[in-house]
Amino acid sequence: MLVSVRKQPVVIKNMQPIDTQALCTYSKQFSGLDDGKIATLHQIYPAVSDRLQEVTDIFYARLHDIPKTANFLEGRIEGLKKTHVNWLHELFTSDFGEAYTQKLYHVGDVHVKVKLPVEFMAGAMVIIQSEMIRIFGELYSHDPDMLVKASQALNAATGFSLLVMQESYQSSTLAAELENFLKITGMSRVLFDNLAKAYRKP
Repeated sequence: MLVSVRKQPVVIKNMQPIDTQALCTYSKQFSGLDDGKIATLHQIYPAVSDRLQEVTDIFYARLHDIPKTANFLEGRIEGLKKTHVNWLHELFTSDFGEAYTQKLYHVGDVHVKVKLPVEFMAGAMVIIQSEMIRIFGELYSHDPDMLVKASQALNAATGFSLLVMQESYQSSTLAAELENFLKITGMSRVLFDNLAKAYRKP
């Protein structure tokens, strides 16, 4: 996560309501996040909890060194770090249900509104995974099976999160483009919807 958000319902102008439960289920199927992996994340949380601030600090240091991302961080680092480390704690404690899905869906919308390029989300997950796997290697060097389980669980959790945010990002982008089209043409949303329905009819 690169931007801070408040917990609130997902309300996006000109977007169709989402089926949060369906998106949650779909993202779990795609990422392989199941009850066993969620239990593993909960199990290892006490061991990694004190290292999450370290991951956040490294994360933003990396972003600061990337010219394309540095502009989004100026004057906001401390607030962003607080939001990010809170999310990392949630990554290891969440049940990954509808509430978590809805929260991340809102994050994707915010990324569109601040004009954050879509690749930043995937890039951010790569940095997080790299640092967490490094930490897992330190913690579980004596236990290869746990190292594999922890890495698989993390990969599934970050994959789930990325899928939800990308779905939101795509929907929010289309909604923003539609809103601009309606403004330029002067067409009402009702007329646009009626034309779209007529076009879809065989």
